[in-house]
Amino acid sequence: MSKDFVAILDDKLHAKRESFDKLPLVDIAPLLDGTNKQRVAKEIRWALSNAGFMYVKNHGIPLDYVDSVFEVSRRFFDLPRSQKMSLHISKSDVALRGYIEPFGENTDPGKTKDLKECFDFGPERSTLEGPFFGPNQWPSSLPEFRKLTYGYHQKMEGLAAKLLKGIALSLDLPEKYFESLMRDPISIQRLIHYPPQSGYVTEDVIGIGAHTDYGNLTILAQDDVGGLQVMNRDGDWVEGIPIHGTFVINIGDLIQRLTNDVYLANLHRVVNTSGRERYSIPFFIDADFNTIIEPLSSCITNSNPRRYKPVTCGEYKLGRFATSYVHLAKA
Repeated sequence: MSKDFVAILDDKLHAKRESFDKLPLVDIAPLLDGTNKQRVAKEIRWALSNAGFMYVKNHGIPLDYVDSVFEVSRRFFDLPRSQKMSLHISKSDVALRGYIEPFGENTDPGKTKDLKECFDFGPERSTLEGPFFGPNQWPSSLPEFRKLTYGYHQKMEGLAAKLLKGIALSLDLPEKYFESLMRDPISIQRLIHYPPQSGYVTEDVIGIGAHTDYGNLTILAQDDVGGLQVMNRDGDWVEGIPIHGTFVINIGDLIQRLTNDVYLANLHRVVNTSGRERYSIPFFIDADFNTIIEPLSSCITNSNPRRYKPVTCGEYKLGRFATSYVHLAKA
């Protein structure tokens, strides 16, 4: 990093540098091998009800495979802008597959412009079937890109299914509870590049503005640069320091609605003042488009009355995306 690279943060962008004592590291091996599912479920319940985030280790995804996806992601974002823009997400209509340029998606548009570029894809489809389901766009100049990244998407689908079994157990639900809601679920595999920022940095322009994720579950692989910030229950921003060999797991709005606020879809953002390029690989999985999400009866009590009306997964998620993408707002 250059010695003259200096970033001065506005007071609102400072985060506490903590090792996430309040956002635990959960060893999910006993969940995956079946030796102690209930212990893991108990740890998941504490994490998701208090923080909405957790690190998981011993997840079964080979680290060298994750590294290979990071490498091909870097190569994609290094392509000329014209090649990336030829795959622009607007060309996929409501399927929302392709490249998003810097400031092309803004997750907190009333406050922040997002200094990031992304590439999104999902389950392979030969034709446009509707929102979130259509053909993927792939860069022809990187022939290995499709195989590596789509293979990663498939691995994340498998890991998500296992994590959701743990979440079901944590709510005293049958282990396979989510399977009936997710026969053909919406899923998005995203690659992100965050350029570093220097000078005086305010909330007006940061890597990604404060937001909650929209669906069920997010599995995030982050590099060693750092920059993720998560809001704790006290309203303080806490740094999501990278821990080698782990994924960061968080839940989205639909799980918060399902649990009637027992579980927390937490605000988070990215501020990259490291002086280095930051890359991350988040995977988002939801439910089937027409799945109805409403609070579980077990999460409704006299002290926690029903807080949400029923919504369908796809309509809710599409409505959230419509505030971020210009081409959807014009549709």
